[in-house]
Amino acid sequence: MMKRMLALLLILFALPASATVRVLATVPEWGSLVQEIGGERVSVTVVATAMQDPHRIEARPSLIARGRNADMVVATGADLEAGWLPLLLRESGNRRIQPGETGYFEAASAVKLLNVPEHIDRSMGDIHPAGSPHFHLDPRNILLIAFALAERLERTDPDGATVYRENLKNFTGRWQAAMVRWQQAGAPLRGVSYLQVHRSFCYFANWLGMESRGELEPKPGIEPTSAHLGNIVSARQKEPAAVIFRAAYQHDAAARWVSERTGIPVVTLAYTVGGTPEAKDLFGLFDDTLMRIRKAVDRQ
Repeated sequence: MMKRMLALLLILFALPASATVRVLATVPEWGSLVQEIGGERVSVTVVATAMQDPHRIEARPSLIARGRNADMVVATGADLEAGWLPLLLRESGNRRIQPGETGYFEAASAVKLLNVPEHIDRSMGDIHPAGSPHFHLDPRNILLIAFALAERLERTDPDGATVYRENLKNFTGRWQAAMVRWQQAGAPLRGVSYLQVHRSFCYFANWLGMESRGELEPKPGIEPTSAHLGNIVSARQKEPAAVIFRAAYQHDAAARWVSERTGIPVVTLAYTVGGTPEAKDLFGLFDDTLMRIRKAVDRQ
């Protein structure tokens, strides 16, 4: 009998550790990264889907309940979730995940933001005072955030430190190898000009040296009028663009309208994990984004 009990204990100790950290990630890219670093020690719930505008999520009671039980919130920051996350956090009543606590992590804290406005007023539309929050589309930023996230997971769950460090090491090796491949695939895009619906792809373009010709939105978050789109079409005679970027969650009407009148192809991009069937994780997100842009540009 004693031998059987000892054997059972040995089997139990040999089993992988169960998830101990309940993480609420605001958007798919951070859910994917948390899973990479946390592995079996984390249980991840992602608030927004790839087909939702991350600026405009409803803090539903079911999400507030998730927040109430969470050990950690992983958010973008830079005011991306300003319209709904503060309400979720407040209504959850969970002290662990409030800003300033160990269980609250903003990815923006690990990177340098682009497009920081010199001044702000209401006439400028949905401007982010700290800078653009779409920084996950520069793979160099993902690596910086991975290190910061691993450190925060260690502080939240010290018993899992070895797991987080090993997973970070593994992820870093695979990510750096992928970045070499992506840099090579993206080299022909240097100097290629583009339009975009919203300023969603500025970090991606900055990484590869692409040239912006502006946005279809007259101001961030403001739907374009026919007159505004007409001005964009007219401007293309002097400043042509090679492609129009549209995130999968964005309406296609404006991009299609401009494309029909200019012949500029619209490239629908995943924007985040799950935005296309091929973008199943962070690696697939960059593989697929580069493939779609190169395919459109190479056809011209």
